[in-house]
Amino acid sequence: MPMADRRIRAMIESDLEQVLSWRNHPDIRENMFTRQEISQSEHQAWFTGLQRDPLRCALLYEEDGLPLGVITLRRLQGMSVAEWGFYRDPGAPKGTGFPMGVLALDHAFKFLGLHKVYGEVIGSNVASIGFHRRLGFLQEGLLRDHFETNGCYEDVLCFGILAEEWKSMREQKL
Repeated sequence: MPMADRRIRAMIESDLEQVLSWRNHPDIRENMFTRQEISQSEHQAWFTGLQRDPLRCALLYEEDGLPLGVITLRRLQGMSVAEWGFYRDPGAPKGTGFPMGVLALDHAFKFLGLHKVYGEVIGSNVASIGFHRRLGFLQEGLLRDHFETNGCYEDVLCFGILAEEWKSMREQKL
């Protein structure tokens, strides 16, 4: 499918129900730092706070007008560095994540003018680790036994990509 059939756009109020259903799906929750189910009111409060915060944005990924994923970016105060987070519709076709990531990084570096995008991944989330590496992120750190769930500790991997790195490798990735 050509990239022209794929886009990201600002998340709007009418997207909340769909995004909450993805976020609360067990396959998504098991790979999140916050694993409990999110209530409708908590989700609404998150979205309201997001709209009021100029350092944060949420983007919806669509293919042929069908919503398939969400990306969040949180810029560090006074810096051109942002942390990203993302998840996709658990029923989305295999391979959906990669073009979503490409468009999100294009948006971060070209539209927002960021210098760096970084993210943290729970060590057991092998798919996300591979996803970051496939997009060209470098592992910048390892936080040992940093995340506790059900009485067990897991490592957290820190990934980052610079605008210049993305610019030089973007065409090779497509």
